[in-house]
Amino acid sequence: MIKKISFGKTGHQSSRTIFGSVSLGQVSQSEADRVLDVLWEFGVNHIDTAPKYGEAELRLGPWMKKYRDQFFLATKTNERTYQDAKEQFQRSLDRLQVDSVDLLQFHNLTDVVEREIIMGPGGALEFLIEAKEKGMTKFIGITGHGLHTPKFHLQTLKRYAFDTVLLPCNYLLMQDQNYAADFEQLLSYCNEHQIAVQTIKAIARGYWGDKKWSHSTWYEPLTDEAAIAHCVHWVLGIPDIFLNTVGDLQELPKVLKAATEFEKRPSAEDMRQTVEQMQMQMLFN
Repeated sequence: MIKKISFGKTGHQSSRTIFGSVSLGQVSQSEADRVLDVLWEFGVNHIDTAPKYGEAELRLGPWMKKYRDQFFLATKTNERTYQDAKEQFQRSLDRLQVDSVDLLQFHNLTDVVEREIIMGPGGALEFLIEAKEKGMTKFIGITGHGLHTPKFHLQTLKRYAFDTVLLPCNYLLMQDQNYAADFEQLLSYCNEHQIAVQTIKAIARGYWGDKKWSHSTWYEPLTDEAAIAHCVHWVLGIPDIFLNTVGDLQELPKVLKAATEFEKRPSAEDMRQTVEQMQMQMLFN
């Protein structure tokens, strides 16, 4: 079973791997229901979704109707104003077949202008605070992509005390000295304030380029089981952070299996060999 640790200051003991339901965005309900059995098998008790993940919220609805109390449930809003966020969140609740979620996050908040809109009069933050006060969500958070995300997240956290953050983290990305330094500063701040840190893109191999897409992800994921294990173990080697699973169902069992087998972080030499053998590339530049 995958180890469970405290998810920030939420009081919830979450599996260190969080099911990223973007992988359900283009599958049938019967395919989605088979995934539930896989999550039970590995002890995953935390699900992350979003309105932008195709039909994912709809696919999760039947699960939540039966097993809501067995999962920490997180969704997002990509809207930036009070009314738009309110309407989108109500739609999410309907699709998920729930009255509330555990965590509501701003989807990809990495733009200065958008942040000012969100935090200004009539901005979406007003709704998220209201939703928290009314018990429609217990916690609120921020997510982001790209090289400037950790620095931007830290600036945002100093403007408002969000409960969680989400951002990219993998071995290759953390070889960028600026990104690694910003990530460490963010991690230190989050640890000090008990803010849960979620990571994505652990097993990203690179861009598809001229290759034919064989997975549903916009990036090419690793498929080699040993390479996946190395990359998963490298991320889990950072104490107290969480790893969101791959956005494709084909590789999901390999990621979860690797998480159950985690004991220690691979050496730098092991990771350099994995990068070279798998011809991995940076996703962001």
